[in-house]
Amino acid sequence: MAVSMRLKRFGRKGCAYYRLVVTDRRRRRDGGVIEELGAYDPHCTDVHQKLKVDKERVSYWIGQGAQPTSSVGSLLKRQGFVENLR
Repeated sequence: MAVSMRLKRFGRKGCAYYRLVVTDRRRRRDGGVIEELGAYDPHCTDVHQKLKVDKERVSYWIGQGAQPTSSVGSLLKRQGFVENLR
């Protein structure tokens, strides 16, 4: 099974927020998930509150072979959670 880490969209039109989830790559964007790892709110003004992630679970899933999407990878690199993703 191809597992990926990606953003799942929530919120109303024009005011979206996202959850960082682990899911099967073949599922839809907002479909079922294996595990929720955190949340991302692009409208939050505080940099530390913008991305909330369980660092241990992210490391676990990357160790198990989960591939983050490009947007998730850039968020994790920017926050300093993961140095080398690929």
